[in-house]
Amino acid sequence: MKQVKFLLTLALVFAANVMYAQSSLKAGDKLPLFVLKDQDGNDFVVSEYIGKHKLVIFFYHKDDSEMAVKEVCAFRDSYADFKAANAMIIGIGSGSIESHKAFQEEHRLPYVLLSDPQNEALRLFGTKAGFFHDMRETFITDLAGNITYSYRGHFKRGDIYSEKVLSFLRTDGVN
Repeated sequence: MKQVKFLLTLALVFAANVMYAQSSLKAGDKLPLFVLKDQDGNDFVVSEYIGKHKLVIFFYHKDDSEMAVKEVCAFRDSYADFKAANAMIIGIGSGSIESHKAFQEEHRLPYVLLSDPQNEALRLFGTKAGFFHDMRETFITDLAGNITYSYRGHFKRGDIYSEKVLSFLRTDGVN
């Protein structure tokens, strides 16, 4: 049964990949479904979290790059505020599972990091990969799995991403 569920999820991911490929997501779009490995090597099936939390999904550059450290630590430092808003933080980067685990431990990150080495999720969200400023976008979903907000941040200011997202959560009261 578990294997059948996993295969169905993979089929949904493939279908979503075709539907969402290359179109940038915006408010009102449905969250694309995906399955990635977390920092512990476990499958993270995003559909299992829809309806339980607002999802704050941010794409970041290489583990331990200066910008990534600023970005992930800013989300870490505001973690209690996100929890109070019933928001689950999910960081996605192209690094390996092992790299994400070391990065998470070094910076004491209390949230999940997902490994996307082939940039599959990146493409699903329509986030464009580039040499220096790839993967610098953040999305919020409501409980129904709809994108309610997206923010493409300034290349040099990774530390303000969490502030922008929290500001939106506080003022617009995402359901």
